[in-house]
Amino acid sequence: MALAQIRNRNPLEGSGKPVFFRAAESAPAGLRAGAEGSVRVVARTLEGMQKEALVASGKTGMLWRLASDEGAYLAGLDAAPCPLAFFTVGLVASLHGGVLALAHQRRLPAPDLRLVLDSYYTMRGSALDGTMVGGARDARLVVQTGTGTDEALIRPLAQEAVLASPIARLLHRALPSRFALQHNGHALSVDPLPACTDAGTPGEDLLFDQANPQGNGWSNLLERGMLTPRAEHSVTAAGGSLAAQQDRVLHVRGVSILRPDGLLEVQQYLYNPHGTMFRFVCDPAPLAGAGPRAPGPFVYASAGIAFCFMTQFGRYASIRKLPLEDCRIVQDTHFAPGSAPLPVDTAVRLRSGSSDAEAQQMLAMAEQTCFLHALCKSVQKIRMTVQTQSQGLPPATL
Repeated sequence: MALAQIRNRNPLEGSGKPVFFRAAESAPAGLRAGAEGSVRVVARTLEGMQKEALVASGKTGMLWRLASDEGAYLAGLDAAPCPLAFFTVGLVASLHGGVLALAHQRRLPAPDLRLVLDSYYTMRGSALDGTMVGGARDARLVVQTGTGTDEALIRPLAQEAVLASPIARLLHRALPSRFALQHNGHALSVDPLPACTDAGTPGEDLLFDQANPQGNGWSNLLERGMLTPRAEHSVTAAGGSLAAQQDRVLHVRGVSILRPDGLLEVQQYLYNPHGTMFRFVCDPAPLAGAGPRAPGPFVYASAGIAFCFMTQFGRYASIRKLPLEDCRIVQDTHFAPGSAPLPVDTAVRLRSGSSDAEAQQMLAMAEQTCFLHALCKSVQKIRMTVQTQSQGLPPATL
């Protein structure tokens, strides 16, 4: 197959760039995040279900390029992790990093831990009738201690980390997101959704095309694995997630361990729909003077929200056979430690052959079916247990 054909069909593999990398240049003015806990995401659709995002962290000032795809269940090419994987990775890394930070503050040795986080989401109803709704369920966290680690000591640290995590607070408090909408270059009302101001950040192709890796070695940030081990509830159906009528539960797992270099390694499993495993690397606490060696938890979680939301536009347009040509968003998330969470603000820019009313309906249905916006506007718990690593990974159950 000619290189041009590869790029057109699978731009993530045809670009010649790593799927994840730190950009050589700092974020342009309009792309910079605000306060320390803020993250700005500018994302665009590529071919099929592929998307790429430039993610600017207010905490580190760094600019990361991340990308997402879907498996056969959503007619994707499986060239990158699915959107929900990013949020699960960000959350479990935030919790793991929180336990380590608390241990350090209390002058305790870094505990030998493995954290296993199972995230669950629902999709029910009819896209054609406008009744399809995405939802989020309580997450399950298993904190596994290694040899010589006191379970009684770890439990309160883990409980405190769950309460303190800015990402976990998105689960604990109902906070509807806010939106702005442009269609074919002009602004439209988002009523009855809450409105935000379009930040005016550019999303042109040049912004993405000029983002190049800073040096080499970024390919180790993400490794594609084998198919996730099958569980009793695993369902494989090519294009099944594109069905107009849905009644299903999604299940994503993240398993986090601490590497000797201080980075977290998170193995992502996709049980339902049945998909591929990916290994992420996350930097929970950059070394003084060294800067981040991998994206942090806030970066991954923010990218996950953006990618999940964008998927719903493409999925709805596909089901309704609407002529959606391009979808781009500018999203601001806020993870200020110790303060109340703020709503996720998302400016949507659509280009299509549809009417303005159809564009507004696309936004309404994307918000209604997005799993992670559902998570933000509802309340869930993280149900935690502590056990030893000798028990092995817990069973994958709904």
